Amino acid sequence: MRNAFHDELDSITTTLLQMSALVKIAITDATTGLLTADLAIAEKVIAADSVIDEIQHDLDARTINLMARQQPVASDLRTLVTSLRMSADLERMGDLANHVAKQARMRYPNSAVPAELIQIITSMSIVANKLIDKLAVVIEHRDTVRAQEIETDDDEMDKLHRELIAALLSDDWSYGVETAIDMTLLGRYYERFADHAVSIARRVYFLVTGEYLNY
Repeated sequence: MRNAFHDELDSITTTLLQMSALVKIAITDATTGLLTADLAIAEKVIAADSVIDEIQHDLDARTINLMARQQPVASDLRTLVTSLRMSADLERMGDLANHVAKQARMRYPNSAVPAELIQIITSMSIVANKLIDKLAVVIEHRDTVRAQEIETDDDEMDKLHRELIAALLSDDWSYGVETAIDMTLLGRYYERFADHAVSIARRVYFLVTGEYLNY
């Protein structure tokens, strides 16, 4: 019985890793669709968001069922509760990639990103990919060292977000209010994507150590 229970716990981790892989594809493709005004790629991301949602719903149902059947205590209960919260964060990261893709679709056939801001958005995408790659290691191996590194990676995203906002508020801004709103939203999507990665890292750190990360 205990072996079967721990096999089910392992399967939950496997599903969280599957979600993280899909989220990486989503944010990568969404950025490509955004920067190249590629409608087909944007539509692919939008359609795939429902897959991430379905996996989360199934995972949560399995987790709750396991809690009801096994009535776990101590670390096992903490693992299951943490998994519920991590799946919610990953699902939200998928939603944010979906929002980026929808922004690309809305401005098609034009690009939503002015030429001067392509580098900032590209850099934000690079940080987002670094975060999700590191997050997969944190989830699979409960790696507290990399969990702490994610906080530093988030600082990079925050810095890029500030650079973006500064560009929008500059006296040199010449693209009008509509584009400024687009870019404000896009910056927020990437910044929130990173915040959810931090949330997952903190949950794993607490799961392993019983202590909260304080910065």
